[in-house]
Amino acid sequence: METKSANQMSQKKVLLAFSGGLDTTYCTLYLEQLGYEIHTVTVNTGGFSLAELEKLANRSAELGAVSHKNVDVTEEFYQKCIKYLIAGNVLKNNTYPLSVSAERAFQAKAIAEVAIALDVEAIAHGSTGAGNDQVRFDMIFNIMCPEKEIITPIRDNKLSREEEIQFLIENGVSGNWEKSLYSINQGLWGTSVGGKETLTSDQYLPDEAFPSQLKKDGSEVVEIIFEKGEPVGLNGEALTSVQTIEKLNEIANQYAIGRDIHVGDTVIGIKGRVGFEAAAPVILIKAHHTLEKHTLTKNQLLIKDQLSLTYGNLLHEGHYLDPVMRDLESFYDNTQQYVTGVVKVRLAPYRFYVEGITSEHDLMQSSFGKYGEMNNSWSGDDVKGFSKIFGNQNMIHHKVHQGSNG
Repeated sequence: METKSANQMSQKKVLLAFSGGLDTTYCTLYLEQLGYEIHTVTVNTGGFSLAELEKLANRSAELGAVSHKNVDVTEEFYQKCIKYLIAGNVLKNNTYPLSVSAERAFQAKAIAEVAIALDVEAIAHGSTGAGNDQVRFDMIFNIMCPEKEIITPIRDNKLSREEEIQFLIENGVSGNWEKSLYSINQGLWGTSVGGKETLTSDQYLPDEAFPSQLKKDGSEVVEIIFEKGEPVGLNGEALTSVQTIEKLNEIANQYAIGRDIHVGDTVIGIKGRVGFEAAAPVILIKAHHTLEKHTLTKNQLLIKDQLSLTYGNLLHEGHYLDPVMRDLESFYDNTQQYVTGVVKVRLAPYRFYVEGITSEHDLMQSSFGKYGEMNNSWSGDDVKGFSKIFGNQNMIHHKVHQGSNG
């Protein structure tokens, strides 16, 4: 029977969140040098193929990890988060579809569950000390398994990407380090791109930094099928919501749609910039919002806009486990019962626009009136009286204060 040595028995077990990129490659080697027994886990939120996941498992073993686990939460990520980002038309600062911040909560939850199952003493991740991810991960780990130590080598050692690359080169670890000058995080709901240009306020990312390149000229129309607010097909073909997102991405990425740079306030109080490519998310949010403008009432849209800002901010800051998020999601579910129809979107190089919608729940009905033309369900006298009452308080205000400077 094989027995462990005293050194092996004294080793502390650590679970490392592993993406195979520069940061987690550094963490693996660094933790190994400190004497930890390393176990790694990769949480797939839609950004990895089966071949890539197999490659990551092999890479982990090559770097000295004792075990590696791949966990797929793509469907859960859609059902418990993305569907509500669509329902809420959530764009952080009217720009960013929360591509990375949304998936971090589900990655952290899955990592915590694996850490508990493996009974490790510590959890490690490759977040820096100057971003939001460190807070998102730490907060969920502290909620789900507060007894476990959290180790963050990049943050603790205040490392730049150049210093990490130099460390790996010196230790004989090979890799495409030129490519590593850009930090890429890919998932179902978009890809973030960080690099030297996003560290400044005046530079844009070069074309080659984005994962997808322009491959098509001209334009084409895609018809997105929505059922109760969820995308369930394209161009007449019924698909799952995840499949709809993936297929729309494949089509729209050929036009290099969905690129931008988000500028926002971080959890730690500094301004930050991040590039992103999120063709399907930005198209779906715009298409869904257009369909809602036809199928929801004025006050439904008003309240949704206000709550969506709150939902997006809470998710961005890592508060996914706050019970108020479930309350907001219940509201979203109720608002989507009539958001069913087809939205036509025209795609072209670097841009898109909504051509129109068809829905049996469309409130824009000519039988009640044609905007700017005919009033079919009210009279001119009705409008005269309504207008007088509608402005009554302002009339009183101006009469009372007539001649005053106010």
